[in-house]
Amino acid sequence: MRLFTGLDLSIATLDQFLSALRPAAPNLQWSPLKNLHITTKFIGEWPEPRLGELTQVLQGIQKPGLLRIHMRGVGWFPDPHQPRYLFAAVEASQQLLDLARDTQNALAVIGVKVEDRAYTPHVTLARVRAAELAALQQAIAEYGSLDFGMVEAKSFALYVSVMSVYTKLAEFPLQ
Repeated sequence: MRLFTGLDLSIATLDQFLSALRPAAPNLQWSPLKNLHITTKFIGEWPEPRLGELTQVLQGIQKPGLLRIHMRGVGWFPDPHQPRYLFAAVEASQQLLDLARDTQNALAVIGVKVEDRAYTPHVTLARVRAAELAALQQAIAEYGSLDFGMVEAKSFALYVSVMSVYTKLAEFPLQ
Protein backbone atom coordinates (compact mmCIF):
# COMPACT_ATOMS: atom_id res chain seq x y z
CA MET A 1 0.00 0.00 0.00
CA ARG A 2 1.33 3.44 -0.92
CA LEU A 3 0.47 5.73 2.01
CA PHE A 4 0.81 9.33 3.18
CA THR A 5 -0.69 11.60 5.81
CA GLY A 6 -2.15 14.97 4.98
CA LEU A 7 -4.68 17.72 5.46
CA ASP A 8 -7.83 17.97 3.34
CA LEU A 9 -8.40 21.20 1.47
CA SER A 10 -11.60 22.81 0.41
CA ILE A 11 -10.92 26.28 -0.87
CA ALA A 12 -13.03 27.94 -3.55
CA THR A 13 -10.30 30.28 -4.75
CA LEU A 14 -8.07 27.34 -5.73
CA ASP A 15 -10.98 25.84 -7.66
CA GLN A 16 -11.48 29.13 -9.53
CA PHE A 17 -7.75 29.44 -10.19
CA LEU A 18 -7.49 25.91 -11.60
CA SER A 19 -10.60 26.42 -13.75
CA ALA A 20 -9.00 29.54 -15.25
CA LEU A 21 -5.66 27.82 -15.92
CA ARG A 22 -6.69 24.43 -17.32
CA PRO A 23 -7.55 25.75 -20.82
CA ALA A 24 -4.06 27.31 -21.10
CA ALA A 25 -2.38 23.92 -20.58
CA PRO A 26 -4.77 21.05 -21.33
CA ASN A 27 -1.86 18.61 -21.70
CA LEU A 28 -0.86 18.88 -18.03
CA GLN A 29 -2.07 16.28 -15.56
CA TRP A 30 -4.22 18.56 -13.37
CA SER A 31 -4.96 17.46 -9.81
CA PRO A 32 -8.66 16.72 -9.31
CA LEU A 33 -10.22 19.01 -6.71
CA LYS A 34 -10.96 16.07 -4.43
CA ASN A 35 -7.22 15.24 -4.39
CA LEU A 36 -6.04 18.67 -3.22
CA HIS A 37 -4.26 18.30 0.11
CA ILE A 38 -1.16 19.25 2.06
CA THR A 39 1.02 16.22 2.70
CA THR A 40 2.36 16.12 6.24
CA LYS A 41 4.34 12.88 5.79
CA PHE A 42 4.94 10.65 2.78
CA ILE A 43 5.10 7.10 4.09
CA GLY A 44 5.53 5.20 0.86
CA GLU A 45 4.97 1.47 0.55
CA TRP A 46 3.61 -0.09 3.73
CA PRO A 47 2.51 -3.70 4.30
CA GLU A 48 -1.25 -3.99 4.75
CA PRO A 49 -0.94 -6.42 7.71
CA ARG A 50 0.84 -3.61 9.65
CA LEU A 51 -1.82 -0.97 8.92
CA GLY A 52 -3.26 -1.24 12.45
CA GLU A 53 0.15 -0.57 13.97
CA LEU A 54 0.61 2.51 11.82
CA THR A 55 -2.88 3.81 12.63
CA GLN A 56 -2.28 3.33 16.34
CA VAL A 57 0.94 5.37 16.16
CA LEU A 58 -0.87 8.18 14.31
CA GLN A 59 -3.61 8.25 16.95
CA GLY A 60 -0.94 8.94 19.57
CA ILE A 61 0.48 12.06 17.92
CA GLN A 62 0.18 15.19 20.07
CA LYS A 63 -2.80 17.29 19.02
CA PRO A 64 -1.64 20.79 18.00
CA GLY A 65 -5.15 22.25 17.87
CA LEU A 66 -7.01 23.77 14.95
CA LEU A 67 -4.60 24.66 12.12
CA ARG A 68 -5.09 27.87 10.16
CA ILE A 69 -3.35 27.53 6.83
CA HIS A 70 -2.75 30.40 4.43
CA MET A 71 -2.04 29.67 0.78
CA ARG A 72 -0.42 32.34 -1.34
CA GLY A 73 1.52 32.17 -4.59
CA VAL A 74 2.52 29.40 -6.98
CA GLY A 75 5.79 27.82 -7.92
CA TRP A 76 7.43 25.17 -10.03
CA PHE A 77 9.29 22.16 -8.70
CA PRO A 78 12.18 21.63 -8.99
CA ASP A 79 12.49 24.96 -10.86
CA PRO A 80 10.71 27.02 -13.55
CA HIS A 81 13.17 25.96 -16.28
CA GLN A 82 12.55 22.22 -16.05
CA PRO A 83 9.33 21.92 -14.05
CA ARG A 84 7.79 18.63 -13.05
CA TYR A 85 5.06 20.10 -10.80
CA LEU A 86 3.06 23.30 -10.43
CA PHE A 87 2.19 23.98 -6.80
CA ALA A 88 0.39 26.47 -4.57
CA ALA A 89 2.62 27.73 -1.78
CA VAL A 90 1.59 27.24 1.85
CA GLU A 91 2.71 29.60 4.57
CA ALA A 92 4.01 27.22 7.19
CA SER A 93 2.71 28.00 10.66
CA GLN A 94 4.64 26.61 13.60
CA GLN A 95 1.69 24.30 14.36
CA LEU A 96 1.85 22.80 10.86
CA LEU A 97 5.62 22.35 11.09
CA ASP A 98 5.20 20.73 14.51
CA LEU A 99 2.54 18.33 13.19
CA ALA A 100 4.81 17.27 10.30
CA ARG A 101 7.79 16.82 12.65
CA ASP A 102 5.77 14.90 15.24
CA THR A 103 4.29 12.65 12.54
CA GLN A 104 7.73 11.89 11.12
CA ASN A 105 9.23 11.20 14.54
CA ALA A 106 6.36 8.93 15.62
CA LEU A 107 6.44 6.92 12.38
CA ALA A 108 10.25 6.59 12.44
CA VAL A 109 9.89 4.43 15.56
CA ILE A 110 8.04 1.77 13.52
CA GLY A 111 10.40 1.94 10.55
CA VAL A 112 9.09 4.68 8.26
CA LYS A 113 11.97 6.43 6.50
CA VAL A 114 12.95 9.85 7.86
CA GLU A 115 13.16 12.58 5.20
CA ASP A 116 16.58 14.05 4.48
CA ARG A 117 15.21 17.40 3.33
CA ALA A 118 13.32 20.04 5.27
CA TYR A 119 9.52 19.90 5.27
CA THR A 120 8.05 22.38 2.77
CA PRO A 121 4.25 22.36 2.75
CA HIS A 122 2.58 22.92 -0.61
CA VAL A 123 -0.43 21.86 -2.67
CA THR A 124 0.32 20.06 -5.94
CA LEU A 125 -1.88 21.59 -8.65
CA ALA A 126 -0.55 19.81 -11.74
CA ARG A 127 2.09 17.41 -12.94
CA VAL A 128 4.08 18.52 -15.94
CA ARG A 129 5.09 16.18 -18.68
CA ALA A 130 6.86 17.44 -21.79
CA ALA A 131 4.67 20.45 -22.42
CA GLU A 132 4.79 23.98 -23.77
CA LEU A 133 4.18 26.19 -20.74
CA ALA A 134 4.31 29.71 -22.21
CA ALA A 135 0.50 30.02 -22.38
CA LEU A 136 0.14 28.71 -18.83
CA GLN A 137 2.80 31.06 -17.49
CA GLN A 138 1.04 33.96 -19.22
CA ALA A 139 -2.32 32.90 -17.73
CA ILE A 140 -0.77 32.79 -14.25
CA ALA A 141 0.79 36.24 -14.74
CA GLU A 142 -2.57 37.69 -15.84
CA TYR A 143 -4.68 36.00 -13.19
CA GLY A 144 -4.47 38.73 -10.59
CA SER A 145 -4.30 37.82 -6.93
CA LEU A 146 -2.49 34.64 -6.09
CA ASP A 147 -3.64 34.90 -2.49
CA PHE A 148 -5.86 31.85 -2.15
CA GLY A 149 -6.88 32.68 1.37
CA MET A 150 -7.09 30.82 4.64
CA VAL A 151 -8.39 27.33 5.36
CA GLU A 152 -8.86 25.70 8.75
CA ALA A 153 -7.93 22.07 9.35
CA LYS A 154 -9.57 20.26 12.26
CA SER A 155 -8.03 16.88 11.48
CA PHE A 156 -5.39 15.10 9.45
CA ALA A 157 -5.85 11.85 7.61
CA LEU A 158 -4.07 8.71 6.50
CA TYR A 159 -4.48 8.18 2.77
CA VAL A 160 -3.78 5.36 0.37
CA SER A 161 -2.76 6.31 -3.17
CA VAL A 162 -3.72 3.96 -5.98
CA MET A 163 -2.98 5.25 -9.48
CA SER A 164 -3.32 8.91 -8.37
CA VAL A 165 -6.64 8.29 -6.63
CA TYR A 166 -6.45 9.17 -2.93
CA THR A 167 -8.68 7.37 -0.48
CA LYS A 168 -8.90 8.33 3.17
CA LEU A 169 -8.29 5.30 5.41
CA ALA A 170 -8.46 7.02 8.81
CA GLU A 171 -8.91 10.50 10.24
CA PHE A 172 -7.33 11.97 13.38
CA PRO A 173 -8.62 15.08 15.17
CA LEU A 174 -6.20 17.94 15.80
CA GLN A 175 -7.99 19.14 18.93
